[in-house]
Amino acid sequence: MALYMKAAEILQKAERKQAALKTLVYDSKFANIKQLFALVCETQKFSSVLQEIIEATRLLKLTRLKMPLAQVLVYDLLMGQGLKCGGSWKAVMMKHRSRLQAELARMKVKQKVSRNEDLLPANLQQPHGDQLPRYVRVNTLKTTVEDAVDYLKRDGFSYLGQACRLEDLSLKDRHFVRDLHLPELLVFPPKTDFHDHFLYKAGHIILQDKASCLPAFLLHPPPGSQVLDACAAPGNKTSHLAAVMKNRGRLFAFDLDAKRLATMSTLLLRAGVTCQQLANQDFLKVDPDGPQYRDVEFILLDPSCSGSGMVCLRDNSSADQDKEKARLSSLASFQLRCLNHGLRFPRLKRLVYSTCSIHRQENEDVVAACLQQNPSFRLVPLLAQWPERGLDPLPQCLRADPTKTRTHGFFVALLEKHSEAEDGKREAAVQISEQEEATPHSPPTSENKPAASEDESEASEMEETPTPAGETDVTASKKRRRKRKKKKNTAAAVTFKAV
Repeated sequence: MALYMKAAEILQKAERKQAALKTLVYDSKFANIKQLFALVCETQKFSSVLQEIIEATRLLKLTRLKMPLAQVLVYDLLMGQGLKCGGSWKAVMMKHRSRLQAELARMKVKQKVSRNEDLLPANLQQPHGDQLPRYVRVNTLKTTVEDAVDYLKRDGFSYLGQACRLEDLSLKDRHFVRDLHLPELLVFPPKTDFHDHFLYKAGHIILQDKASCLPAFLLHPPPGSQVLDACAAPGNKTSHLAAVMKNRGRLFAFDLDAKRLATMSTLLLRAGVTCQQLANQDFLKVDPDGPQYRDVEFILLDPSCSGSGMVCLRDNSSADQDKEKARLSSLASFQLRCLNHGLRFPRLKRLVYSTCSIHRQENEDVVAACLQQNPSFRLVPLLAQWPERGLDPLPQCLRADPTKTRTHGFFVALLEKHSEAEDGKREAAVQISEQEEATPHSPPTSENKPAASEDESEASEMEETPTPAGETDVTASKKRRRKRKKKKNTAAAVTFKAV
């Protein structure tokens, strides 16, 4: 019964907009996070259907249950894997099972549908077969993509090679492909379960949505670098960073919740990560100039957000719009503080900012405000072949969504530090080039044919004789002038002797 009580508590908090559903689940300290997350996601998705069934059968009055608890129980009874509790609660629900099933059947007949999914509001429905693929990231700290593919083929899966277009990710049966954008990502049919598979248990593969793999892939810190994961739990991105770094260098990871940090430590241990340094600390309180962090060159910042990009967390409630705007405004303010703080690290080269949100307020607006306040940073254009770009005026960023990229909703921006001195040199070079183009070349002062022939001879010599390695153009030019002067002096000497 603990599962249902905790799920009901989280749904109630989510309805009051106290935090994102994903955050509430991971902060719950529940033993089986995966089971709890799946239950609250599906219950929230079917909440309008479940509420109609509960009200039509007068279940609350007959059982004295509260609506959130009634919803999770009815979901598992009618649409899930069956009730996972015993005792009096199971007896009560089984007593009303027939009436609940009859009401669900009546709703389907009334709407002329056969699947539970078809009862959902239009904005929550997915076309038949248009579920998200199962993405599997090969953990290169423990194996290679080729070895993982060979193992899976021996295990009965059929490998179709590398995908070339988005349509190739629509898979069935036990077929799988290599992703067209991320070389270490394998793609399987929706809901392919690997939780009991040897490769997963041994840490050779990580179950991670494709969009969630983008931040570490795009930040791409080289081996031996100093890297910081600002809001690290549950740890998939942290393990990905370690793989990119080949476990060489230092990887700092922060999280405020000690239990989440302990869970992440277990995940990283299974993944073979050894370069990490975990800290139960608020990232905003980390001193960028502290001796431990002043050499940080790369930062991955994936702060708390609305979670609106998660397919199972799409909000279909008639929530107070003013409260929702206030919540988003509060989140955006926090995200901007985190981003500004990250850019304060003195040796920072690049920072990736990402959210699993679809709201402009948490994405492009935060990045635009940050760039305005930090003129020494600029956006790096990302993956030209990616089909979904950031909203104007930030097309350098990436967006992801179920339809256009076959992933959860996501946003990624890469900020890079640039030097004002370098920009000044670049501008000066442009101005000099423009002046040279604008200035007409002076005509020869002499029409003497031998002099012209001498210039032609010199030009021919320049074309045929390469400048020695390491010799600058200025040095070569000086040598040519000395040679030309020597020739003229020799010619003058010959003329004088003849006279």
